[in-house]
Amino acid sequence: MPRTRSAPIGPVRLTPDARTALHPATVAIESGFWHDRRTTNARVSLPQGPDLLESAGNLHNLRLAAAAREAASDTVTEGEFQGAYPFVDTDVYKWLEAASWQLAEGEDTSLAADVARIVALVAAAQQPDGYLNTWFQLVKGGERYQDLRWGHELYCAGHLIQAAVAHHRATGRLELLDVARKFADHIDSVFGLPGSGRPIDGIDGHPEVETALVELYRETGERRYLDLAGYFVDRHGHGLLGGEAYCQDRVPLREATNVEGHAVRQLYLLAAAADLAAETGDAELRAAGERLWHAMTTTKTHLTGGLGAHHDEEDFGDPYELPTERAYCETCAAIASVQWSWRLALLTGEARYSDLIERTLFNGFLAGVSLDGERWLYVNPLQVRDGHTDTGGDQSARRTRWFRCACCPPNVMRLLAGLTHYLASGDEQGLQIHQFVTGTYETDRIRVRAETDYPWHGTIGFTVEQTPADAPWTLSLRIPQWCRDFRVRCGTETYDRSDAPVERGWLRLTRTWEPGDRVHLELGLEPRLTAADPRVDAVRGCVAIERGPLVYCLEQADHPGGGLDDIVLDPSRPPAVKHRPDLLGGVTTVVAAGHRRRIPDRGWWPYPAADDTGPEPDGEPVELTAIPYHVWANREDGSMRVWLPTS
Repeated sequence: MPRTRSAPIGPVRLTPDARTALHPATVAIESGFWHDRRTTNARVSLPQGPDLLESAGNLHNLRLAAAAREAASDTVTEGEFQGAYPFVDTDVYKWLEAASWQLAEGEDTSLAADVARIVALVAAAQQPDGYLNTWFQLVKGGERYQDLRWGHELYCAGHLIQAAVAHHRATGRLELLDVARKFADHIDSVFGLPGSGRPIDGIDGHPEVETALVELYRETGERRYLDLAGYFVDRHGHGLLGGEAYCQDRVPLREATNVEGHAVRQLYLLAAAADLAAETGDAELRAAGERLWHAMTTTKTHLTGGLGAHHDEEDFGDPYELPTERAYCETCAAIASVQWSWRLALLTGEARYSDLIERTLFNGFLAGVSLDGERWLYVNPLQVRDGHTDTGGDQSARRTRWFRCACCPPNVMRLLAGLTHYLASGDEQGLQIHQFVTGTYETDRIRVRAETDYPWHGTIGFTVEQTPADAPWTLSLRIPQWCRDFRVRCGTETYDRSDAPVERGWLRLTRTWEPGDRVHLELGLEPRLTAADPRVDAVRGCVAIERGPLVYCLEQADHPGGGLDDIVLDPSRPPAVKHRPDLLGGVTTVVAAGHRRRIPDRGWWPYPAADDTGPEPDGEPVELTAIPYHVWANREDGSMRVWLPTS
């Protein structure tokens, strides 16, 4: 079955000539876990966006820029600009992208009116030559591209372009796409290699415009946008910003051996490299992406899929430097990881990329938004100690209504609104189901319905609803990396792990299907204790509790008899599962045995000689209740921990 030229609405729309193993499929989520979280996003988070952007000053700045253009003036006093950073425009653009993906789901007159109003405001603020950045238009007297390290002008342009592409795909309207194309044309006239006739050979300190330009090429067919994206990707690492790893300028991407520097910046750049490899067939860029993904997952990824060890410069840190209470794990980094891994999954067809997507979605990403959709985490630590004193701010371990640097909330909104794009794919052999939801998966004359209560239960039922007549094709189901036992029934055939046709993470079922054919997949969801690589010093001697795709944690609210710093888990007693419809909106908890340490009084100095410590005395037995990590910090403030010492 050859690939059709039609494509589902979503963030990545490959051209018909893209050199990828897979192409995105169309998915509709009808009920269940992700349906509920997306409903909260649609009914609570997204509608609040315009008011929050108004109160933070983002929309005010656009109105000022529009008024200044109308008055033919480039300057206002600095005090009139609102916001702590020069890149606050991007919060508007990310919200517009999220709202556009939501509009693609169905009619919403109130949301559509907000989008139309803000799109008009953006268009009115644009300069006649296409330039648009309220900080530089209002505060810097129209000065442009003089501070590429910190100014984020191209970063803002990238998010504007992505919003415009989403708006055009979702609504068919051209207003925002025209703004984006005009800005992209301006950028193309300014940036280029020496000798190209362009005045500036430079890159932005925060990659983002690169992947956006590839998508603009896909949307318009204008090859120069793809070429401009390639220019920006390849100019990173040549010292144009002083050679800093923070700005992805220390080493060219093609030569890099591990991810480094600011995590989000690195991941956005790598997403662009995967896009370029897909559209150009650049084997060197593809190899670099695969190499760096492997290095990242084996040495710099937290159990939750979170990325970033350092609060300072929001940095990846060194290999195996994976702290718990000081883990940074920015929510935006989790989102960027999903975006990059999906592009690699499409490029290569390998299931491991979707394994990481699943882990990140259910844990490192979803913890970033509260259950009610109104409060957020910028950073996602794996431990909050007893007696933790939190000073608040963007890097707080307590949920916040909004941030001074509010990049994460609208980023979460846009991933949830566009989530259906990341769940399934198709190729000439058939349909691949990467993530399990209740709803329909569809590609190239094939439609399959799934029913499941995943991740709480491991049963997924598939029914073929539409299929080519008398033509065999392959239904491929990802068997998660964490899954130690599964069973599948397809017609009269039954398989388990010992004899199932599994190929590099894909269960391949090939036959001539008929409407009504069923497949029953049962994934074992027994709780498991997970250990870290011994080179991860921060958690040596500890284990974490997992069940299915979910990482679990202890929270002080479930252990009122004391704190969590002195808790020890007993690994000799298998943990048990307890379904709690009354807790945190309905979750499955894991109950384990443990005790509280009895630490002898050592006086004023807490470092005894090793040969004087002796065996640890028996402590008070305690029943441990572990909750899914993604629902922590939805009750009263208190301590939390993922990694637990063992007796």
